[in-house]
Amino acid sequence: MATEFYSKDHEYIRIDGDIGTVGITDHAQEQLGDVVFVEVPEIGKKVKAGDQTAVVESVKAASEIYAPVSGEVIAANADLAGDPALVNKDPMGKAWFMKIRLTDKSELDGLMDKDAYDKFVAG
Repeated sequence: MATEFYSKDHEYIRIDGDIGTVGITDHAQEQLGDVVFVEVPEIGKKVKAGDQTAVVESVKAASEIYAPVSGEVIAANADLAGDPALVNKDPMGKAWFMKIRLTDKSELDGLMDKDAYDKFVAG
């Protein structure tokens, strides 16, 4: 069963075993506006929690995407290069950025669950 966690930088990570699927939240894509460019990390890249791993650009701004956990990038969503607007259409589904094989599941303890994230966004 997959479990979701959220960062203060508005990334989500959906955990299934030792694999985490990372993307940006619906709130983040709303704040960005129309996404026009996405750069995803290379497969095999080793990341630490908090590392910049991807870039998303909209008509309003460019934003970095940070790894919510440490691990190795085992998949990157190549569909986003050809259709960056997927981020606006389906941020929590088809528009995932990367899949990371976690090296330290205890890092999930520093992230928020859905209720805590919703309260965080509400201010």
